[in-house]
Amino acid sequence: MATRKFRCNVCGYIHEGAAAPDKCPVCAAPASEFTEITEKKKGLFSDTNSNAYIILYSTVMVVIVATLLALAALGLQKRQYENELNEKKQAILASLSASDQRYDEFIDAYVVDKNGARIDGEDVFTLLNDLPGAYAAGKFPVFEARDGRVVVPVTGMGLWGPIWGYVALEKDMNTVAGVIMAHKGETPGLGAEISTAKYQANFVGKTIFEGDKFVSVTLRKGGAKDPAHEVDAISGGTKTSDGVTAMLYNSLANYLPLLEAKRRAAAEQVVLAPVSDESNDENK
Repeated sequence: MATRKFRCNVCGYIHEGAAAPDKCPVCAAPASEFTEITEKKKGLFSDTNSNAYIILYSTVMVVIVATLLALAALGLQKRQYENELNEKKQAILASLSASDQRYDEFIDAYVVDKNGARIDGEDVFTLLNDLPGAYAAGKFPVFEARDGRVVVPVTGMGLWGPIWGYVALEKDMNTVAGVIMAHKGETPGLGAEISTAKYQANFVGKTIFEGDKFVSVTLRKGGAKDPAHEVDAISGGTKTSDGVTAMLYNSLANYLPLLEAKRRAAAEQVVLAPVSDESNDENK
Protein backbone atom coordinates (compact mmCIF):
# COMPACT_ATOMS: atom_id res chain seq x y z
CA MET A 1 0.00 0.00 0.00
CA ALA A 2 1.28 3.46 -0.87
CA THR A 3 2.63 5.53 1.98
CA ARG A 4 0.46 8.47 3.04
CA LYS A 5 1.38 11.53 5.07
CA PHE A 6 -0.55 13.07 7.94
CA ARG A 7 0.19 16.33 9.78
CA CYS A 8 -0.63 16.98 13.40
CA ASN A 9 -2.71 20.12 13.64
CA VAL A 10 -1.37 20.79 17.15
CA CYS A 11 2.38 20.52 16.84
CA GLY A 12 2.96 20.02 13.13
CA TYR A 13 4.46 16.54 13.41
CA ILE A 14 4.24 14.60 10.14
CA HIS A 15 3.45 10.93 10.23
CA GLU A 16 3.95 8.57 7.30
CA GLY A 17 1.87 5.43 7.03
CA ALA A 18 -1.37 3.89 5.88
CA ALA A 19 -3.39 5.92 8.43
CA ALA A 20 -2.97 8.59 11.06
CA PRO A 21 -1.52 7.35 14.39
CA ASP A 22 -3.86 6.84 17.34
CA LYS A 23 -1.85 9.43 19.25
CA CYS A 24 0.78 11.98 18.26
CA PRO A 25 4.16 10.78 19.56
CA VAL A 26 5.22 14.38 20.14
CA CYS A 27 2.25 16.12 21.76
CA ALA A 28 -0.08 13.17 22.41
CA ALA A 29 -2.86 14.70 20.32
CA PRO A 30 -5.50 12.15 19.24
CA ALA A 31 -5.83 10.86 15.65
CA SER A 32 -8.68 13.30 15.02
CA GLU A 33 -6.13 16.15 15.11
CA PHE A 34 -4.26 14.79 12.10
CA THR A 35 -4.91 15.97 8.55
CA GLU A 36 -3.79 14.07 5.51
CA ILE A 37 -1.31 15.90 3.32
CA THR A 38 -2.24 15.71 -0.36
CA GLU A 39 0.41 16.55 -2.90
CA LYS A 40 -0.53 18.96 -5.68
CA LYS A 41 -0.63 17.51 -9.15
CA LYS A 42 2.54 18.19 -11.01
CA GLY A 43 2.30 19.62 -14.52
CA LEU A 44 2.98 22.72 -16.58
CA PHE A 45 -0.61 23.93 -16.37
CA SER A 46 -1.66 22.39 -13.05
CA ASP A 47 -1.33 25.71 -11.22
CA THR A 48 -4.05 28.11 -12.41
CA ASN A 49 -2.04 31.04 -11.05
CA SER A 50 1.09 30.21 -13.03
CA ASN A 51 2.25 32.34 -15.95
CA ALA A 52 2.10 29.34 -18.28
CA TYR A 53 -1.54 28.68 -17.44
CA ILE A 54 -2.51 32.36 -17.85
CA ILE A 55 -0.75 32.58 -21.24
CA LEU A 56 -2.38 29.38 -22.48
CA TYR A 57 -5.83 30.44 -21.27
CA SER A 58 -5.48 33.90 -22.88
CA THR A 59 -4.31 32.40 -26.17
CA VAL A 60 -7.21 29.98 -26.32
CA MET A 61 -9.72 32.74 -25.55
CA VAL A 62 -8.24 35.04 -28.22
CA VAL A 63 -8.46 32.28 -30.83
CA ILE A 64 -12.07 31.51 -29.89
CA VAL A 65 -13.13 35.18 -29.97
CA ALA A 66 -11.31 35.81 -33.26
CA THR A 67 -13.00 32.80 -34.82
CA LEU A 68 -16.44 33.95 -33.66
CA LEU A 69 -15.81 37.47 -35.00
CA ALA A 70 -14.63 36.10 -38.35
CA LEU A 71 -17.73 33.95 -38.65
CA ALA A 72 -19.95 36.91 -37.74
CA ALA A 73 -18.22 39.12 -40.30
CA LEU A 74 -18.68 36.52 -43.03
CA GLY A 75 -22.31 36.11 -42.10
CA LEU A 76 -22.93 39.86 -42.23
CA GLN A 77 -20.80 40.55 -45.32
CA LYS A 78 -23.62 40.11 -47.80
CA ARG A 79 -25.99 42.32 -45.79
CA GLN A 80 -23.30 44.97 -45.36
CA TYR A 81 -22.65 45.01 -49.11
CA GLU A 82 -26.36 45.34 -49.81
CA ASN A 83 -26.62 48.25 -47.36
CA GLU A 84 -23.65 50.04 -48.94
CA LEU A 85 -25.06 49.45 -52.42
CA ASN A 86 -28.44 50.84 -51.38
CA GLU A 87 -26.77 53.93 -49.85
CA LYS A 88 -24.99 54.63 -53.15
CA LYS A 89 -28.21 54.21 -55.13
CA GLN A 90 -30.11 56.52 -52.79
CA ALA A 91 -27.35 59.16 -53.01
CA ILE A 92 -27.53 59.06 -56.82
CA LEU A 93 -31.31 59.51 -56.74
CA ALA A 94 -30.97 62.28 -54.12
CA SER A 95 -28.62 64.23 -56.40
CA LEU A 96 -31.46 64.25 -58.93
CA SER A 97 -34.08 65.10 -56.27
CA ALA A 98 -35.68 61.83 -57.31
CA SER A 99 -35.68 59.88 -54.05
CA ASP A 100 -39.27 58.84 -54.76
CA GLN A 101 -38.13 56.90 -57.84
CA ARG A 102 -37.02 53.27 -57.97
CA TYR A 103 -33.34 53.20 -58.87
CA ASP A 104 -33.50 50.15 -61.14
CA GLU A 105 -36.39 51.64 -63.11
CA PHE A 106 -35.13 55.22 -63.28
CA ILE A 107 -31.36 54.87 -63.78
CA ASP A 108 -29.29 53.36 -66.58
CA ALA A 109 -25.78 52.77 -65.22
CA TYR A 110 -22.85 52.23 -67.54
CA VAL A 111 -19.13 52.90 -67.93
CA VAL A 112 -17.35 55.02 -70.55
CA ASP A 113 -13.72 55.35 -71.57
CA LYS A 114 -11.67 58.55 -71.90
CA ASN A 115 -13.32 59.18 -75.29
CA GLY A 116 -16.84 58.87 -73.92
CA ALA A 117 -17.48 55.50 -75.55
CA ARG A 118 -19.27 52.80 -73.57
CA ILE A 119 -17.26 49.94 -72.09
CA ASP A 120 -19.10 46.65 -71.77
CA GLY A 121 -18.67 44.13 -68.96
CA GLU A 122 -17.84 46.58 -66.17
CA ASP A 123 -19.76 46.82 -62.89
CA VAL A 124 -20.24 50.48 -61.99
CA PHE A 125 -20.53 49.89 -58.25
CA THR A 126 -17.36 47.82 -58.13
CA LEU A 127 -15.59 50.77 -59.75
CA LEU A 128 -17.11 53.15 -57.20
CA ASN A 129 -15.38 51.23 -54.42
CA ASP A 130 -12.08 52.56 -55.78
CA LEU A 131 -13.02 55.54 -57.91
CA PRO A 132 -9.49 57.05 -58.05
CA GLY A 133 -8.25 53.66 -59.29
CA ALA A 134 -11.05 53.47 -61.85
CA TYR A 135 -10.21 56.95 -63.12
CA ALA A 136 -6.53 56.02 -63.39
CA ALA A 137 -7.53 52.96 -65.42
CA GLY A 138 -9.60 55.09 -67.81
CA LYS A 139 -12.96 53.75 -66.62
CA PHE A 140 -15.64 56.32 -65.78
CA PRO A 141 -19.00 55.29 -64.25
CA VAL A 142 -22.09 57.13 -65.48
CA PHE A 143 -25.65 57.13 -64.18
CA GLU A 144 -28.16 58.34 -66.75
CA ALA A 145 -31.71 59.09 -65.63
CA ARG A 146 -34.73 58.15 -67.67
CA ASP A 147 -35.50 61.86 -68.19
CA GLY A 148 -32.14 62.50 -69.86
CA ARG A 149 -30.24 63.95 -66.90
CA VAL A 150 -26.83 62.50 -66.02
CA VAL A 151 -25.07 61.85 -62.70
CA VAL A 152 -21.30 61.48 -62.49
CA PRO A 153 -19.35 60.46 -59.37
CA VAL A 154 -16.62 62.76 -58.10
CA THR A 155 -13.67 62.12 -55.77
CA GLY A 156 -10.90 64.17 -54.20
CA MET A 157 -9.07 65.09 -51.00
CA GLY A 158 -10.17 67.46 -48.26
CA LEU A 159 -8.20 68.76 -45.30
CA TRP A 160 -8.05 65.49 -43.35
CA GLY A 161 -8.91 62.79 -45.85
CA PRO A 162 -10.95 61.70 -48.88
CA ILE A 163 -14.05 63.55 -50.03
CA TRP A 164 -16.48 62.22 -52.63
CA GLY A 165 -19.96 62.58 -54.02
CA TYR A 166 -22.20 62.84 -57.08
CA VAL A 167 -22.95 65.71 -59.45
CA ALA A 168 -26.22 65.64 -61.37
CA LEU A 169 -26.46 67.62 -64.62
CA GLU A 170 -29.58 68.75 -66.42
CA LYS A 171 -30.27 67.54 -69.96
CA ASP A 172 -28.19 70.41 -71.32
CA MET A 173 -25.13 68.73 -69.73
CA ASN A 174 -24.20 72.12 -68.35
CA THR A 175 -26.51 73.12 -65.51
CA VAL A 176 -26.06 71.49 -62.11
CA ALA A 177 -29.30 69.78 -61.07
CA GLY A 178 -27.99 68.72 -57.68
CA VAL A 179 -24.92 67.73 -55.68
CA ILE A 180 -24.36 65.15 -52.97
CA MET A 181 -21.04 65.24 -51.09
CA ALA A 182 -19.57 63.27 -48.22
CA HIS A 183 -16.27 63.15 -46.36
CA LYS A 184 -14.20 60.87 -44.17
CA GLY A 185 -13.05 63.26 -41.47
CA GLU A 186 -13.46 66.98 -42.18
CA THR A 187 -13.73 69.33 -39.20
CA PRO A 188 -17.25 69.44 -37.67
CA GLY A 189 -18.84 72.85 -38.10
CA LEU A 190 -16.27 73.84 -40.73
CA GLY A 191 -15.21 71.58 -43.61
CA ALA A 192 -17.82 69.01 -42.65
CA GLU A 193 -20.47 71.47 -43.88
CA ILE A 194 -19.97 70.09 -47.41
CA SER A 195 -22.14 67.12 -46.42
CA THR A 196 -25.13 69.25 -45.37
CA ALA A 197 -28.15 69.68 -47.62
CA LYS A 198 -28.13 73.42 -46.94
CA TYR A 199 -24.66 73.89 -48.37
CA GLN A 200 -25.16 71.48 -51.27
CA ALA A 201 -28.21 73.46 -52.36
CA ASN A 202 -25.87 76.34 -53.29
CA PHE A 203 -24.66 74.37 -56.32
CA VAL A 204 -28.07 73.92 -57.93
CA GLY A 205 -28.38 76.05 -61.06
CA LYS A 206 -24.63 76.66 -61.46
CA THR A 207 -23.15 75.89 -64.87
CA ILE A 208 -19.91 74.08 -65.69
CA PHE A 209 -19.44 75.56 -69.18
CA GLU A 210 -18.92 79.16 -70.22
CA GLY A 211 -19.95 79.00 -73.82
CA ASP A 212 -18.03 75.99 -75.12
CA LYS A 213 -15.27 76.29 -72.50
CA PHE A 214 -15.30 73.96 -69.50
CA VAL A 215 -14.84 75.98 -66.30
CA SER A 216 -16.48 73.74 -63.66
CA VAL A 217 -17.74 75.28 -60.38
CA THR A 218 -15.39 77.07 -58.00
CA LEU A 219 -15.70 77.63 -54.25
CA ARG A 220 -14.43 81.19 -53.73
CA LYS A 221 -13.13 82.47 -50.41
CA GLY A 222 -14.67 85.80 -49.50
CA GLY A 223 -17.84 85.19 -51.48
CA ALA A 224 -18.80 84.17 -54.99
CA LYS A 225 -18.28 86.89 -57.60
CA ASP A 226 -19.45 84.94 -60.65
CA PRO A 227 -23.00 83.76 -59.89
CA ALA A 228 -22.97 81.34 -62.82
CA HIS A 229 -19.87 79.35 -61.89
CA GLU A 230 -18.98 80.14 -58.26
CA VAL A 231 -20.21 79.21 -54.78
CA ASP A 232 -19.27 80.83 -51.48
CA ALA A 233 -16.42 78.91 -49.85
CA ILE A 234 -17.02 77.46 -46.40
CA SER A 235 -16.17 79.98 -43.69
CA GLY A 236 -13.14 78.65 -41.83
CA GLY A 237 -12.86 75.68 -44.19
CA THR A 238 -10.52 76.99 -46.86
CA LYS A 239 -8.61 73.74 -47.35
CA THR A 240 -11.80 71.72 -47.66
CA SER A 241 -13.25 74.29 -50.07
CA ASP A 242 -10.12 74.13 -52.22
CA GLY A 243 -10.39 70.35 -52.14
CA VAL A 244 -13.99 70.47 -53.37
CA THR A 245 -13.04 72.88 -56.17
CA ALA A 246 -10.26 70.54 -57.31
CA MET A 247 -12.52 67.50 -56.94
CA LEU A 248 -15.24 68.98 -59.15
CA TYR A 249 -12.87 70.21 -61.83
CA ASN A 250 -10.70 67.10 -62.05
CA SER A 251 -13.57 64.62 -61.86
CA LEU A 252 -15.89 66.37 -64.30
CA ALA A 253 -13.02 66.85 -66.76
CA ASN A 254 -12.90 63.07 -67.17
CA TYR A 255 -16.39 63.16 -68.63
CA LEU A 256 -15.93 66.04 -71.09
CA PRO A 257 -16.01 63.85 -74.25
CA LEU A 258 -19.30 62.31 -73.10
CA LEU A 259 -20.83 65.61 -71.99
CA GLU A 260 -19.81 67.44 -75.16
CA ALA A 261 -21.19 64.64 -77.35
CA LYS A 262 -24.50 64.79 -75.51
CA ARG A 263 -24.55 68.60 -75.81
CA ARG A 264 -24.04 68.37 -79.55
CA ALA A 265 -26.73 65.74 -79.87
CA ALA A 266 -29.15 67.89 -77.90
CA ALA A 267 -28.37 70.93 -80.05
CA GLU A 268 -28.92 68.92 -83.25
CA GLN A 269 -32.28 67.72 -81.98
CA VAL A 270 -33.35 71.32 -81.41
CA VAL A 271 -32.31 72.29 -84.95
CA LEU A 272 -34.00 69.29 -86.53
CA ALA A 273 -37.18 69.52 -84.46
CA PRO A 274 -40.20 69.80 -86.80
CA VAL A 275 -42.15 73.05 -86.78
CA SER A 276 -45.61 72.54 -85.33
CA ASP A 277 -48.77 73.02 -87.47
CA GLU A 278 -49.80 75.83 -85.17
CA SER A 279 -46.57 77.69 -85.92
CA ASN A 280 -47.09 77.16 -89.64
CA ASP A 281 -50.59 78.57 -89.40
CA GLU A 282 -49.27 81.68 -87.66
CA ASN A 283 -46.72 82.21 -90.41
CA LYS A 284 -49.31 82.13 -93.19
